[in-house]
Amino acid sequence: MRAERALRVGIGGPVGSGKSSLIAALCGELRGEHRIGVVTNDIYTTEDARFLHSTGALPAERIVAVQTGCCPHTAIRDDITINLEAVEQLERDAGPLDLVLVESGGDNLTAVFSPALADVQIFVIDVAGGDDIPRKGGPGIARADLLVINKTDLAPFVGSDVALMLSDAAARRGTLPVLAVSLRTPPRAHAVAAWIAAQLDAFVTAEGHLHSSVGGGSDHDHGHAHTH
Repeated sequence: MRAERALRVGIGGPVGSGKSSLIAALCGELRGEHRIGVVTNDIYTTEDARFLHSTGALPAERIVAVQTGCCPHTAIRDDITINLEAVEQLERDAGPLDLVLVESGGDNLTAVFSPALADVQIFVIDVAGGDDIPRKGGPGIARADLLVINKTDLAPFVGSDVALMLSDAAARRGTLPVLAVSLRTPPRAHAVAAWIAAQLDAFVTAEGHLHSSVGGGSDHDHGHAHTH
């Protein structure tokens, strides 16, 4: 069974947190069972898309680069037209797709996706940014459907306490999930891929009506049903 359109997963987080590397790893985990497309966002370049091409994560025709020319917040939250058009064009040209990953340009802790663009959202931080980041909070930390604490293998070298980050994140997020991962050591992105697969199953079961916790508003406002 297939939904009428692909599940759209927004992936945001600060510059250098590992969003592109996570997407490459997720494609490797999921492409055997699902047809995947990716839309990347950079302000003036196509660097993230070029990186994904270089990894062989997906066929070239299923990776689309968007040059926003503006603050990354604007293109994923406020005026999403350029991204929405890119996602819809990708589905027309390379579809049918099961899953589209939309990568935000690197931004700060307040960057979130419009619910009209992303059905669910992943926010990525890394241990090298400091183990106080979850404690500082912000919409991405507190309300993303999944928080990923990346680069745990670096913690001993940068003086970060992963257990503290997990505890602080849980205090900010309540029942929303948090995963600590290292893309360099097994099981790499397996847990994140499993989470996305579960969201995709729920999306298909609900016939394309999955709602992110970040967008705000009621289910009636957005025409979606909560599945957490």
